[in-house]
Amino acid sequence: LVSLLLIGIAAWGIGFGLISSFRVVGVVIAVGVFLFFIALVGLIGAVKHHQVLLFFYMIILLLVFIVQFSVSCACLALNKDQQSELLEVGWNNTNTARTDIERNLNCCGFRAFHPNETCAADCSRTRQCKPCAPIIEEYSGMVLRFVGGIGLFFSFTEILGVWLTYRYRNQKDPRANPSAFL
Repeated sequence: LVSLLLIGIAAWGIGFGLISSFRVVGVVIAVGVFLFFIALVGLIGAVKHHQVLLFFYMIILLLVFIVQFSVSCACLALNKDQQSELLEVGWNNTNTARTDIERNLNCCGFRAFHPNETCAADCSRTRQCKPCAPIIEEYSGMVLRFVGGIGLFFSFTEILGVWLTYRYRNQKDPRANPSAFL
């Protein structure tokens, strides 16, 4: 479900024109496809009682748990100063995201708007634009808390999946011939 959600959100973002960076969309879709593939391996392993597939599913799910738990904790641990610093570095290092942000949030410049700079927002015609930093910082704080909380929730469901896979991986197939194991 998480993989389909990631793929759907990426498609929605590009469909509504919120995201124009194909690199970002490509990474999100790739992560979604990877998670879908891993879920499929676990499902096939469980249905077929295939111990090797379940072992690889368990190991990969454990690695995904470690990464997801770490990223979720990092999202929740960032304070306002660190968020502001990271946003400014991102603003200075990308032009496509800057254009998208200015157009979607109707703001110009990061901390201040200089009249000789180009801006994609509608407010640039009237020169009554607000800086983007306060708006982005408000949104980023909400998004980081939301993503961190959702990531923590799903990371604990993943560790539950690892435990269940470990627990039931060595059980016999109930449909198999009982004398075949003798």
